[in-house]
Amino acid sequence: MSARTIQVHIDDRVRLMSAVLSVTNWPEMEQRQRRYRAHVHARMTARGVMPLANHPAVHTLQTLLDQGTPLEAIYTYALSLSWPDLLLEVSLPWAPLHWDEQLGDFFVQAGLEEWWYEEEGVWARAYEQTAKIVTHIDLYRFFEPFVGGITEQLVLMPNISYPSDSAVGIRLPQELCCIVPPRIALGDNEPWPFDEDAAHVFRAALSQYGRLLMVSYLRQHAATIASVTDMPLLISRKFNQTHPTWSDQFTELFVAGTVALFMEQAISPQEARAYILMENKVHGVKILPSVVRVLKRYLAEYEEGRYKRFADYLPNFPKHLRVARSIVSL
Repeated sequence: MSARTIQVHIDDRVRLMSAVLSVTNWPEMEQRQRRYRAHVHARMTARGVMPLANHPAVHTLQTLLDQGTPLEAIYTYALSLSWPDLLLEVSLPWAPLHWDEQLGDFFVQAGLEEWWYEEEGVWARAYEQTAKIVTHIDLYRFFEPFVGGITEQLVLMPNISYPSDSAVGIRLPQELCCIVPPRIALGDNEPWPFDEDAAHVFRAALSQYGRLLMVSYLRQHAATIASVTDMPLLISRKFNQTHPTWSDQFTELFVAGTVALFMEQAISPQEARAYILMENKVHGVKILPSVVRVLKRYLAEYEEGRYKRFADYLPNFPKHLRVARSIVSL
C-alpha cells in the first residue's frame, strides 16, 4: 500500500482572516508575551490594512477575541466560507450575523487580491519550502496504532501572516488542517525559512493533528475512558491548573509523547531530548520521558498482537505510567 501524503495548501480564506487579525490587538498581545520580529509580509500586511482598523469585520473579530473565542473556532469559520463569494456554507451557531458579508467587503476595500499578487513570490517560497520537508513523512501510518485509520485528508497550510507565533488546528468534514507559521528567530532577525527547521514544522503538525485525532478518539471510546478517569496521571500542579480534566490531561500527554517519539524516530534522539526539556520548562510536563516510555511499550505489544487497538490498552496507561516513572527516576 502506498503512503498517503500531507497536502500543502495556501488558502485565501486563511490569508483574509489573517489580514483582519493583523489590525486587531492580536499582534500586540503576541509581543506582550514574547518580543520577536514577525515575518515581513505580516508586518507589511498590517501596515497596508491599518486604514480599515474601524471596519465592521475588524470590530466583529475583536469582539470575538475579547470574549475568549479560540483561534481554532475563528479559522474554522474562515474555512467554512465559500471562495471567492465568501458565503457561510456550514451552520455555526456561535457565528456573528453578517460577518461573512463584512469579510467580503473588507477583502475588496483592502485590495487584498492585488496585494497577494504582488507578494506571490514569498507565498510560493513558503509553499515550496513546506512541501519539500513533508513529502516523505507518513503521519497516517504513524498515528494508526493509536487512533486507527485516518479517513480525513491531512492538510498543512504555511502562514507567513498572523498568528505569527502559534499553530492552529482545525477539523473540517473531510480534512484535518494545520495552519503553521515559520519558526520565530531571536531579537530583530526575520523568522526562519520553513525548510531550515523541519523539526518546527513537524512539531506543529503532529501537535495539531494529534490533538484533533485524540479528542475525537476519546469521545468515541467514552465508556472506556469513564473507567480510568479516577486514576491520576502523575502531572505537576502547573500542568493540572491548565488542564483540569482527565481527558484534557491525557490528550496533552499523548500529544507531547507522540511528538517526542516522532522526533526520535524521524530526526534524532537529540531533537527528541531538546523537545522534552522544552515541554518541561514551558509547560511543566515533567512526566514526559515516562510517557514516551509507555507509548513505546504499547507499540511493542501492539506489534506483538497483544492489543488490537489503543482503547484496549488505555485502562493500563496510568498504571504503566507509574511504573515507567519509577524506572526513569532510577
